[in-house]
Amino acid sequence: MKLGMSINYVGDFAKSVEQVVELEQAGLDVVWVAEAYSVDAVSQIGYLAAKTERVEIGSAILNVYSRTASAMGQTAAGLDMVSGGRFILGLGASGPQVIEGFHGVPYEKPMARIKEYIDVVRMTLRREPVVYDGQTVKVPLPEGQGTGLGKPLKLINHPVRSEIPIWWASLMPLSVRQTARSADGWLPVFFVPDEFQRVWGEDLKAGTVDRDPSLGRLEIGAGTMVAIGEELVGEGADPVLDMSRPATALYWGGMGARDKNFYNTIARKYGYEAEAIEIQDLYLDGQKDAAAAAVPRDFLERSSLVGPPSEVKERLGVWKEAGVTVLNVNVAPGRDPVATLGELRELLEDA
Repeated sequence: MKLGMSINYVGDFAKSVEQVVELEQAGLDVVWVAEAYSVDAVSQIGYLAAKTERVEIGSAILNVYSRTASAMGQTAAGLDMVSGGRFILGLGASGPQVIEGFHGVPYEKPMARIKEYIDVVRMTLRREPVVYDGQTVKVPLPEGQGTGLGKPLKLINHPVRSEIPIWWASLMPLSVRQTARSADGWLPVFFVPDEFQRVWGEDLKAGTVDRDPSLGRLEIGAGTMVAIGEELVGEGADPVLDMSRPATALYWGGMGARDKNFYNTIARKYGYEAEAIEIQDLYLDGQKDAAAAAVPRDFLERSSLVGPPSEVKERLGVWKEAGVTVLNVNVAPGRDPVATLGELRELLEDA
C-alpha cells in the first residue's frame, strides 16, 4: 500500500512544495493536486515535477468540462513527460455549481462524458488518429458543424508512456460501475474500510464483470485523517476526531440541495439515516455548529487512523484487506507531517 497526500489549494504553494520534498524523503509515494475553482492544477503539477525526483504526482481532480477530451490527452502526455513518467490523471465531473457557475458549461451526462474522455485520452496517448463519435465527444466535428475543414489528427510527439494511469473520482452507482469497468483507479470519499462494500460493493462487482483484463485490478485511493500517539486511546482521541466534524457536516449537510446531495446519500447508505437527515436540516437552517456536533463519533473513528501505534497498525491491516492501494493521508492539525508519515510508514511495513 502506497502513502499519498494532497496539496491544499488555498495554502502557501511554495511552502507546500518544500514540504512535499521533505515528505518524499520520508517515504511519500503519491502527491495529489486539487483544482476545483482555484489556480489550475496543471501548472502546479509541472512545478512539482521539477522539484521532486521519485514521488508520483496526480490530479485530484481535473474536471471533464473545462478542457476538451483531446486537450486532456495532451495535458496527460505533457505532465508525464516533464515528470519522467510519474503522472497520474485523476478525472471527475465536479458539480453544477462549478461547471455552470464558474465555467459556463452545461452540466450534462457526467458519467458518459468521463467514460468518453477516458477513451479519447487513451487514444491520444497511443498516437491513434482521434476519431470518436460519442454522446458527449464528437471528433472531428460532424458534417454541418464548424467549417467542415477538420480532419483526424494524432499526437505529434511520442509520449513517455502510452498508458498513463487514469483514476476516476466517482460516487454514485452508475458512475462507480463504469469506474470499475474502465478506469485504472478509483478515488472515493468518506471511505470506511470495513463498511464500504455496503455502499459501493454491488456496483463495483457489477462493473468488474465487464472489466478489460489488460487493465489489471482496480486500484483504490482512499483518504483518512492520521494522528498517532499513546495518549489517543479511547476518549483521548476525541479532540482529534472532533477536528473532522465541521468538514463532514459541510459535505453531509451543505453540499448541494436537500434532494441532490450525493454525500448525504452516502451517509444514509452507511446506515446513518437519522443522523444524515438531522445534520442536513441543521446545516441548511444555518446551525453549522450543531450540525457538526451531530456527526456520529462512530463514523469519525472508523474512517480515521487516530490512536496509539498498536491500534493504528491493526487498523492499517483492515485498510489493506479492503483493497486500498493508495492510502491518502491527512495529518491531523498540530502534528508534524514528516514525523507522522515516517511513523506510519514503519507501522505499514510491519502490518
